[in-house]
Amino acid sequence: MEAIQAGWLSVLPPVIAILLAFATKEVISSLMVGILSGSLIYAWLSHDGFMTVAVKTVETTFSTMGGTGGSVSKFNILLFLSLLGALVVVVTKAGGSKAYGNWAAKRLRSPRAAQLATSALGALIFIDDYFNCLTVGTVMKPVTDKYNISREKLAYIIDATAAPICIIAPVSSWAAAIGSSLSVTGQFESDLAAFVATIPYNFYALLSLMMVVILCVTNLDFGPMEKAQYRVKTKGILGIDESMEENHEVQGKGRVYDLVLPVVALIVFSVLAMLYTGEYFTQSGSTTLQQAFGNCNSSLSLVMGGFGALIVAFLLFIPRGLLSFKEFMESITEGVKSMASANIILVLAWTLGSICSDVLNTGEYVKSVVLAGHFPLEIIPAVIFAVSAFLSFSTGTAWGTFGILIPIVVEICASAAPELLVVSLSATLAGSVFGDHCSPISDTTILSSTGAGCSHIAHVSTQMPYSLLVAGCSFVGYLVAGFTASNLLLSLGSAVLLLLLSTIILHRIAVKKEA
Repeated sequence: MEAIQAGWLSVLPPVIAILLAFATKEVISSLMVGILSGSLIYAWLSHDGFMTVAVKTVETTFSTMGGTGGSVSKFNILLFLSLLGALVVVVTKAGGSKAYGNWAAKRLRSPRAAQLATSALGALIFIDDYFNCLTVGTVMKPVTDKYNISREKLAYIIDATAAPICIIAPVSSWAAAIGSSLSVTGQFESDLAAFVATIPYNFYALLSLMMVVILCVTNLDFGPMEKAQYRVKTKGILGIDESMEENHEVQGKGRVYDLVLPVVALIVFSVLAMLYTGEYFTQSGSTTLQQAFGNCNSSLSLVMGGFGALIVAFLLFIPRGLLSFKEFMESITEGVKSMASANIILVLAWTLGSICSDVLNTGEYVKSVVLAGHFPLEIIPAVIFAVSAFLSFSTGTAWGTFGILIPIVVEICASAAPELLVVSLSATLAGSVFGDHCSPISDTTILSSTGAGCSHIAHVSTQMPYSLLVAGCSFVGYLVAGFTASNLLLSLGSAVLLLLLSTIILHRIAVKKEA
């Protein structure tokens, strides 16, 4: 099907889906309504007659969904989630998770230590955000549950150390995607050097990581997260989503290494697979590590890593009698079933994104609005941040957002304000990661709630005030950068100071309301 120019109507489908999700607290039906509304807009603008529009709406919906599901990389992501779900159930039934939880609880002697350990693990797994979300949740749930940390708080820590850490890591699937977008512009001799230059000005990513540390160390929670923490403290209700939390039978014979070794195997095999698919081992040393990670097939590599981890678990558990062969295979089936809800949400979120980008040309509409704005040069970084944040939040994809906006930003800055090129590119990436971090239809937001075993809407609503605060402080930082010729000390410093003051003030307000 051919894309059409739907104008302002192109932003309606994601807005409808988001508003419905918040109003009904139900994600799948909200996404489906958003998809149908987008298909209806397409059919209405491109066809005549009631019956033709009705039939075309249904056809557009499911042909787009089929095209999304037919993508090999998307299918690999669903397969990886299923393998990871199987690994979680296998390790849990063998007693590895329980043993690790007991071991960590003896060494992490406070909720603060447990939260910091969770955020540190999230920062260490910087290669891919999908891998980050589910692995950190799997490993740290027993520990955070032990110290009565709400599942909403766990989901926030996972989410805030997934995309924000990946987008400032030079060796990651994100760096590869950004590098490919930068190379299209033809403005940079080294895509890697251009990407590294944007890191200090990626205020949203940096402030998000800082916000996690502040909340872990000081417990200065506010808003819905404060209520969630208060609920755990007074009622002992962690906020577990029963649809994501299976009651797996634990035999109790497992040791700590029965959890650690499969997870380490998952990391090692995934990294080796990325190097393999990036032709690091086949080009006789002519391919560097960065080039290999940049050229790798990350989704296929994660599938290979997940399969390798399951093989390690099989060799670790079956010979020692922790699980019988039948129990092992039944656990795999059970684990795949536990990921069904997350897989459905992901497919619907991808379909909504495809409706916006491939059918209704939402990106072209945003581009025309930006180019027609004629904004003062000093506010270009802040405006670009706001536009990319809106677009990524509406579509739920950071990669699609910076893929659309990077060529536009380079074109604008190269001719009008070359001194603001780097900070404007950083603002593009920062705004893009905002939507990927907190949009209800973002895949990493969905995976974070899945990994934490938390209700998806509860995760979105509790982390939204934190995300908006960080975004507001980042916006101020980009305003300062525009008026100070990209002075890093003044722009980042003002954003950090504003974040600290705002967090303290909002926490005090929340405490007064609670009292």
